[in-house]
Amino acid sequence: MLGSFLAGAGVFQLPAGFAALRWGNRTVSIAALAIMGIFCLASAFSPNWIVLAILRFGAGAGAAFFFAPALGLVASYYPVGSRGPIVGLYNAGFSIGSGVGLFAGAFIGAVLGWSWALAIGGIALLVAMALAPLILPVTETLPSRRTLGELWAASRPVLRSRDLWALSLSYMGLWTAFYVAAQFFVQYAHSVHPGWTLALAAGLPTLMIAVEVLGGPLGGWLGERQMDMRVLLVVFGAGAGVAVLLIPFAGLDALVGVFAALGFLDGATFAVMYLLPTYLPETREEGLSLGLGLLNAIQIFVGSGLAIAFAFIATYAGYTDAWILAGLFGIAPLPLLLLVRGHLSPPPTKAVRDASVRPVVPTDRPA
Repeated sequence: MLGSFLAGAGVFQLPAGFAALRWGNRTVSIAALAIMGIFCLASAFSPNWIVLAILRFGAGAGAAFFFAPALGLVASYYPVGSRGPIVGLYNAGFSIGSGVGLFAGAFIGAVLGWSWALAIGGIALLVAMALAPLILPVTETLPSRRTLGELWAASRPVLRSRDLWALSLSYMGLWTAFYVAAQFFVQYAHSVHPGWTLALAAGLPTLMIAVEVLGGPLGGWLGERQMDMRVLLVVFGAGAGVAVLLIPFAGLDALVGVFAALGFLDGATFAVMYLLPTYLPETREEGLSLGLGLLNAIQIFVGSGLAIAFAFIATYAGYTDAWILAGLFGIAPLPLLLLVRGHLSPPPTKAVRDASVRPVVPTDRPA
């Protein structure tokens, strides 16, 4: 079930970016809420797991059409130099949803049945779709008709961007590290620490999600004030890799600190990673959603493959080797950040630029 949703989210990242170029971020984001809502609501009536997997794939496709265009829309509402905390808060919203959905979905499922948990989520998405046009301002002016040739010409600089490819590949290992820490830890605790209760084992990844909500806005704020955003990405990424390395060697008390650190670093790193493309020349304006879609697609597909590799290593070599390799592979690709440009401090605001241009006063005055 998790894999089918993730597959849909990965496959449709680039189509979502092309759709945003054609119809605009606001239109695509609202339509994506409808897609997610319909597929989630339909999931509640699945007669078997095969149909449910297909419908979850559709819901993942809706999520793909929402994430990057909505982030591009949010970025358009705030001027250059002030987007960092907003980008971090936007990303943290998904963590809030994960935490609420985890507990609320489990509670509703236990009281009313699993189908109601999916149905209520779908209805909530459709309500959000109905309210979004009334709340989200219109900020885009797109050509009324754009041919396929014009779309391809606008997308080529984004798809060929060395900066985006290097940024995506530099963090593919950390995407996996964060994913396996959240998804595999309960099974790891059950196997290695059978005396722990289920609530205790699940509480540590939940702590990670909770702290991520704080790390996102703070990481985005730091990103706007750092001369070189790559420095933050390396520091945060290396710290996260080390934290994952420590998981098999840490006791319960130490694991609380490890997962708290992972939560902060998760929120902070992805806030900076999504902020940096807003300053790249090829993705600074209308190409942002396509650029974010490319970044997400690479990380989802490569990261998902590495997550499967983690499961095989844990099964046949043991969890200790799996955690160590996950941490090391999170750190190893970080030097690729040296290939990323567009990392200098944000462009000055108009007031600063005006103040820096002083009128030339002639030194020789007429008699």
